[in-house]
Amino acid sequence: MKKIELEIVALSHSITQTHSYAVVLGEMKGLRRLPIVIGGFEAQAIAVALEHMQPSRPLTHDLMKNFMNSFGVELQEVIISDLQEGIFYSKLVCYSENDTVEIDSRTSDALALAVRFGCPIYTYEHILENAGILMDDNASKKETKESIGSEEVSSDREDLSALGIEELHVLLNEVLEQEDYIRAISIRDELNKRK
Repeated sequence: MKKIELEIVALSHSITQTHSYAVVLGEMKGLRRLPIVIGGFEAQAIAVALEHMQPSRPLTHDLMKNFMNSFGVELQEVIISDLQEGIFYSKLVCYSENDTVEIDSRTSDALALAVRFGCPIYTYEHILENAGILMDDNASKKETKESIGSEEVSSDREDLSALGIEELHVLLNEVLEQEDYIRAISIRDELNKRK
């Protein structure tokens, strides 16, 4: 089967499930998007890596990367290999000096590791046909990110716009102490808008 390369285009609160997030993967050479609902911890792990944040202590996926690196194992690619009853199945393709191994993984964990290793993410045509969304030609990545949010995210942005710069800095420090990196990104974006 021919593999189709994907990239992470958006990460936002899920509009279908409370306390969940959606990571949206976009076709590298196409207009299809693949939304995948993931948990809060995994969303945070992906956000931390995407934004190049340095938590005070390693997150689980950082630990996994450090462990793999220590033993000379590299993550070559992630393949979203199957979709059954709405659940995505993924494989980590790892290699070392002596061997190449495919390891079963939750898709959210596979994506968090892919971002850390900087490796490609692939899927197959039948998965994009069954679960993908076709964007029109005029939709940019920015528009995709904005259109996938939820009312909760929108109201969060409105709340942030009502705060002063000093208040935003205090709030940013608080959420970083709580390791709520997704909220920290929103606050940082609001601060950057005001510069």
